[in-house]
Amino acid sequence: MKHSPNNPLLLSSSLHVDEARAAIRNLVRELLQEGGSTQDSNFIETVTLDQALNRILAQDLLSPIDVPAADNSAMDGYAFDGTCLNTNNSEITLSIAGTALAGKPYEGSISQAQCLKIMTGALMPKGCDTVIPQEFTSSSNNQSITFTRSQLKAGENRRLRGEDLQKDQPAIVAGRVLRPSDLGLAASLGIASLQVHRKLKVAILSSGDELRSLNQALDPGSIYDSNRYSLIGLLNRLNVEIIDCGIVRDDPNSLKEAFINAAAKADVLISSGGVSVGEADFTKQILQELGDVGFWKIAMRPGRPMAFGILKPIPDQSNPRKTLFFGLPGNPVAVMVTFYQFVRSALLQLGGATQTEPPLTQAISETAIRKKPGRTEFQRAILGRAADGKPTVRLTGSQGAGILRSMSQANCFVILGHDQGNIAAGDWVDIALFEGLL
Repeated sequence: MKHSPNNPLLLSSSLHVDEARAAIRNLVRELLQEGGSTQDSNFIETVTLDQALNRILAQDLLSPIDVPAADNSAMDGYAFDGTCLNTNNSEITLSIAGTALAGKPYEGSISQAQCLKIMTGALMPKGCDTVIPQEFTSSSNNQSITFTRSQLKAGENRRLRGEDLQKDQPAIVAGRVLRPSDLGLAASLGIASLQVHRKLKVAILSSGDELRSLNQALDPGSIYDSNRYSLIGLLNRLNVEIIDCGIVRDDPNSLKEAFINAAAKADVLISSGGVSVGEADFTKQILQELGDVGFWKIAMRPGRPMAFGILKPIPDQSNPRKTLFFGLPGNPVAVMVTFYQFVRSALLQLGGATQTEPPLTQAISETAIRKKPGRTEFQRAILGRAADGKPTVRLTGSQGAGILRSMSQANCFVILGHDQGNIAAGDWVDIALFEGLL
């Protein structure tokens, strides 16, 4: 692995967020190139459409038909032969020969002096290539229509066969995280099942003697473990198979055993806590024994300490592949921020997705924000809209890494770049929406 723990850059300096993100992408790419990943043909499965939401498409979906399958009307109106527009008369009158409905085509043909009443989606009758919207016509007896020649051109308001999608053309490209609209598109092509990458198996655990499960009473100095539940929610957004390894004590032997057991079952292991430099933080020590890991300080707030790397296969274990590892901070907000910034994209990449980075937009800050250059900050905020319709954003209040309520109240991050300084009220700032991500 190129990004080894012996690399002094990764061990001693604080990486920029973009540098850390790039290093993770490179390592995941190396892992995929080694084989045995979800992109291998052995890790592709077929699922029905009702089970395909949020799965990652493994092969291009080729259309078995032209869409539309035949020329049809783009709107309700009257279909006719467009050559009748080649006249010097300002008004044109056509007699109505019949009606064409969606699913009930008109079987006959019509002359140049005739038209057909036609509904949206109905097949264009023989001899017709143009549709005039109903509201552009006048009729006094329902037997003819009159309209002004200058209102349209020959061929207008007609959808051509194969105009949207031609037979054997990719309808959905491999690597797509399938959305509801994609399932509808596949169904419209008569396709009942899709080939997708199998779900990643992701193990999670929390480390710390102070942590308690939800069914335990709190004694002095202890806290309930919230990180695993945040991670479960985040991972469910990605439709992966979750392996909950529970809480592990601050003990090197317990931690090592937990890592070995998790790596035997999972493609990815995510731990929270134990990645700082405290006396009871053993993650780095265990990782150096079991794998090849860059132990990082990242120039960001919150989420400065984070470990990332590979756990090597353990002899005589059932999983012969390497396991991707993320050691996230212990603070609840920092866990979610680092997942959002680093883990989410890596899981999508490892799972076969081509679009892995979350989209950004901008909004106007309602208040001033203090910011020191030299680190990237992720402020929890609420996106709104001003009276003039412009998007505005305001912080949720205190931005401490342990204040989980700031995440619960927020609907977006305000992302302040590495070199940015203080933000004045009225400045435009980058934001990333939570919906669909967190």
